[in-house]
Amino acid sequence: MTMEEDLNRLKIVLAEHKKTNKWLADQLKKDPATVSKWCTNNTQPSLETLRDIADLLEIDIKELINSTRISTPEVMYVKIKG
Repeated sequence: MTMEEDLNRLKIVLAEHKKTNKWLADQLKKDPATVSKWCTNNTQPSLETLRDIADLLEIDIKELINSTRISTPEVMYVKIKG
């Protein structure tokens, strides 16, 4: 994973749940500027904060973090009769 890649998916997940940065800042009692930095991946929330966010949104914490694995397409071989 390079520095240009986003580490968290917070902005995407908030949009999927129709929630705003302001809503999250209010729920966590954090400065909206801090939440904005998280959403733009300029800084990262702590693991404890990610857990709190996951609890608020009722999701698995893994949904908030981009995978570090490179996904490769699966190959399927088909045996043709004849």
